[in-house]
Amino acid sequence: MNINEALVVLLAQKGLKIATAESCTGGLLAKLITDVSGASAVFDYGIVSYANEIKWGQLGVKRETVETYGAVSEQTAREMAQCAAKNAGADIGLSTTGIAGPTGGTAEKPNGTCYIGVYFNGTTTVTRVNTGLSDRNQNRVLFAERALTLAKETIDG
Repeated sequence: MNINEALVVLLAQKGLKIATAESCTGGLLAKLITDVSGASAVFDYGIVSYANEIKWGQLGVKRETVETYGAVSEQTAREMAQCAAKNAGADIGLSTTGIAGPTGGTAEKPNGTCYIGVYFNGTTTVTRVNTGLSDRNQNRVLFAERALTLAKETIDG
């Protein structure tokens, strides 16, 4: 069983709902979740907030957070996860924001950097991932798989 199947099964067993807010993964989290038969029982809401204006205008991330810390930051990932859960009335909010490459990286935030936020039971954790790669597609897949794994691990406790 792959990670998306395992997550959907776990969510269904526990009667939980998950919502996603994605930037660098561009909808891949939502796709992977909805690839699983029965996902409609655990997934109602996913937003791709690639533009900053969508992060604060539609999703609900504070404009000051993005302007102060940047779109690719622990703080933005935290608020993205919280806002996704709140907007959907979901138990879990899962977010990704990062730099998939091959351009856009900096010394501080190189290509292959992603912040993954997981909101559950009133607590939000953010994990920084760096693949060290500049391959856009490979990074997106690695970010998404890691995010789904972190969500499952958070639920499992």
